[in-house]
Amino acid sequence: MADHVQGLAQLEILCKQLYETTDTAVRHQAEKALVEFTNSPDCLSKCQLLLERGSSSYSQLLAATCLSKLVSRTSNPLPLEQRIDIRNYVLNYLATRPKLAAFVTQALIQLYARITKLGWFDCQKDDYVFRNVIADVTRFLQDSVEHCIIGVTILSQLTNEINQADTTHPLTKHRKIASSFRDSSLFDIFTLSCNLLKQASGKNLNLNDESQHGLLMQLLKLSYNCLNYDFIGTSTDESSDDLCTVQIPTSWRSAFLDSSTLQLFFNLYHSIPPSLSPLVLSCLVQIASVRRSLFNNAERAKFLSHLVDGVKRILANPQCLPDPNNYHEFCRLLARLKSNYQLGELVKVENYPEVIRLIANFTVTSLQHWEFAPNSVHYLLSLWQRLAASVPYVKATEPHLLETYTPEVTKAYITSRLESVHVILRDGLEDPLDDAGLVQQQLDQLSTIGRCEYEKTCALLVQLFDQAAQTYQELLQSTNSSAADITVQEGRLTWLVYIIGAVIGGRVSFASTDEQDAMDGELVCRVLQLMNLTDSRLAQAGNERLELAMLSFFEQFRKIYIGDQVQKSSKLYRRLSEVLGLNDETMVLSVFIGKIITNLKYWGQCEPITSKTLQLLNDLSSVRKLVKLSAVQFMLNNHTSEHFSFLGVNNQSNLSDMRCRTTFYTALGRLLMVDLGEDEDQFEQFMLPLTAAFEAVAQMLSTNTFNEQEAKRTLVGLVRDLRGIAFAFNAKTSFMMLFDWIYPAYMPILQRAIELWYHDPACTTPVLKLMAELVHNRSQRLQFDVSSPNGILLFRETSKMITTYGNRILTLGEVPKDQVYGVKLKGVSVCFGMLKAVLSGNYVNFGVFRLYGDDALDNALQTFIKLLLSIPHSDLLDYPKLSQSFYSLLEVLTQDHMNFIASLEPHVVMYILSSISEGLTALDTMVCTGCCSSLDHIVTYLFKQLSRSTKKRPTPMATDDRFLHIMQQHPEMIQQYFADLRNSIVNSQPPEKQQAMHLCFENLMEGIERNLLTKNRDRFTQNLSVFRREVNDSMKNSTYGVNSNDMMS
Repeated sequence: MADHVQGLAQLEILCKQLYETTDTAVRHQAEKALVEFTNSPDCLSKCQLLLERGSSSYSQLLAATCLSKLVSRTSNPLPLEQRIDIRNYVLNYLATRPKLAAFVTQALIQLYARITKLGWFDCQKDDYVFRNVIADVTRFLQDSVEHCIIGVTILSQLTNEINQADTTHPLTKHRKIASSFRDSSLFDIFTLSCNLLKQASGKNLNLNDESQHGLLMQLLKLSYNCLNYDFIGTSTDESSDDLCTVQIPTSWRSAFLDSSTLQLFFNLYHSIPPSLSPLVLSCLVQIASVRRSLFNNAERAKFLSHLVDGVKRILANPQCLPDPNNYHEFCRLLARLKSNYQLGELVKVENYPEVIRLIANFTVTSLQHWEFAPNSVHYLLSLWQRLAASVPYVKATEPHLLETYTPEVTKAYITSRLESVHVILRDGLEDPLDDAGLVQQQLDQLSTIGRCEYEKTCALLVQLFDQAAQTYQELLQSTNSSAADITVQEGRLTWLVYIIGAVIGGRVSFASTDEQDAMDGELVCRVLQLMNLTDSRLAQAGNERLELAMLSFFEQFRKIYIGDQVQKSSKLYRRLSEVLGLNDETMVLSVFIGKIITNLKYWGQCEPITSKTLQLLNDLSSVRKLVKLSAVQFMLNNHTSEHFSFLGVNNQSNLSDMRCRTTFYTALGRLLMVDLGEDEDQFEQFMLPLTAAFEAVAQMLSTNTFNEQEAKRTLVGLVRDLRGIAFAFNAKTSFMMLFDWIYPAYMPILQRAIELWYHDPACTTPVLKLMAELVHNRSQRLQFDVSSPNGILLFRETSKMITTYGNRILTLGEVPKDQVYGVKLKGVSVCFGMLKAVLSGNYVNFGVFRLYGDDALDNALQTFIKLLLSIPHSDLLDYPKLSQSFYSLLEVLTQDHMNFIASLEPHVVMYILSSISEGLTALDTMVCTGCCSSLDHIVTYLFKQLSRSTKKRPTPMATDDRFLHIMQQHPEMIQQYFADLRNSIVNSQPPEKQQAMHLCFENLMEGIERNLLTKNRDRFTQNLSVFRREVNDSMKNSTYGVNSNDMMS
């Protein structure tokens, strides 16, 4: 006994060391010892003794967490009686010790919630023993405030626990428990929480008393957890917050038709301290999001009227809103007014004119205080965006007044952003313009808001732009102007250019008028004039943010006014002609290209500007008339580092910065193709800089002493350029010119690079990606003449590269987990993609390789197997690009090369089959589909081969076809497995349902013949759909344990 007590005392010391010590080594030792304890066979009894002793909060926490692990384990679960005992013990323990440390109470409540959830369907003498949750809690609610807090927390934690899917148990089991809990208990819990809140609000609670404050907080959390429940299993993503609808069950209608529930929360908001009111607002956000179909039209109008009255009352008494949490939740509540109700419904509310005025004033004030809670502004802009977008569709006769208030919101946003520039620079604050995602999101919202009463938006922008541009020009001309003043004006102009781009991008063709297009023209003229001014100064100085704003403007302008679908009679072009002499689209395109060339010339070392400029060029390259411009011809004839510094080799800080070169050459390739036709001389002329680069690399590699870094940079830049061209050349004529240029002259250089630098992914990945692009038969561009051996020769080069890279990368040995993708798996993934592209390209007859004793195909496939076996199963699914390339390659191999798969060693075949099995459960549908197809190909192959071998004149069988040998020796194997599975599922059912389940299996094979004809397959698919439906129906009605449900999930 003394040893026993000593052992417990030792455990308590270890717990103290784990949670309190600052010595890492001591903590690590304690953690190790406690892990051993949790896995020991007497853990359960010792946990109870630790709780009984109660001498240390940390040991109580250990006991509670250990018990949670024990009841959660899927293998060797605890017996039902033991779990009931633990549940009862925990409830008694909490009832007799209401003043435990908060974290211990929390851990014990978590244990209770876990036991209850996992045992929800467990029966003892026809009684669901874990479902009496309200009865369990009632005794707590009838006792002291501390006991009440524990009781409410139990319900709150249980609701939360059942609502959350558990990764260790099947999702179908989780949904079955969650649905049952929703139908049997959740409404009662919600009603209880509302009644307790009513009682609390009816009393004069002393909220300075910590325990009463705590009780109210737990009640609000419980109400929120009930309202935030995943009622229909949609598992909504919190990032899609503003689209959320709360799918309240119809049986809850009474709670929402009765306005007292809504009124309760609004009254609570005004009567409790600001520290608790965010929780009240969170509940109101959920209530405001109740699905529309819960009400008929009259009921919805009444509900909305109460909701709007409550919002009006908060706006009229905004004392709590300066608290950031309150403010944020209130902004969310305002956004839900429009996401869940129509403008036509809102305008019919009695106090609508007053409320829309208050909301507009609140929004304007919020925007003017731009530094306060910037993340909450999204919800306000979202509300106004939805309101403005609804204006053309509203049919109600009541005035919506948006023509009055929307311009005020637009003005507040624009002026507040301009005024922020000076403060940010003066105080050294973080610039919102650096958060590109946030700015883009707000501009997208403003684009719709600003288009409402567009003439007012335009007039404001013209006025502000003219002031800022004039001040900027005066500062530049003045000899004694300070750099800070110039920076402020550039910041203001940056915002204006972004906003002008946004409002132009907000043009909706069916709702736009000639007058609005003319207004767009006014704005465009001003930005282009500013561009001319800033471009003229680039030799001395430039502003990166302003340049990025210009590119954003050009992108919006291109989407709306450039392209074949745009009417060239647009008033915008008339205005451009009058002011800038740009008479047509071609002249405007020349401005675009001029800007692109200027940026690439002066901003070649600035990656954000270079990449966005090249993206703009890429987007424009589909406009055919671009080729006629002299500037484009200049680019096609002078694509060298002399004119475009980003193409320089020595200027790059590292190899990965060269990615933008692929974009550049994709655009140039498209432009070259427009007039290229079959003109080989023009192609050779275009390729001269790349020819020179290849020759330079070849020269370097031919000597023993060469500058390795320079050779790598030149080669990586070159292969990125070529990949861009190869991607653009999607017609046979042009692609064949490129193929003849690179093969056979330069292919050995690529092979040599792989041999030399296989360990450097920054070098090998671009080379492998180029090869993968060259073998990709996009748009049937790889069509060789009947007398040409080029298809086979191309495959030989592919095989050589895969084999060289694969064999060398495997010599690296163990790679650290955090580097394994970059160093190894990324290159392997590209190789898999390359092999898949060449095997499915339909330009190589793979039968000739074995026929003529050529080992290129065997080498490639054997390398694939070696690489595959070096990758753990988990990695195949953990890295999306790797899993997609592997499973799509496997699909091709099982379709066209089953002879090879069937001849593999048993452990390799098992690895492949295991990977298919795991892939079937992947979240990526492309992976799942690939696995299904692969499995179909494998089984089809086996069936056909076995069918042939049983005929009177059997065809000679491959001697190394292990698959078939096994199947022939054990032909009953698959049927036996199916029979065992069927019997297992049938026997797991309640006795009265076994006959029905057996009949489901009988019906599954009804009318199925022993062949693989399409008609037969279709019939089986239909039978399988019926089977699945019938089995699911049977499961829903079953109350017999959960084992059968686990099996079907």
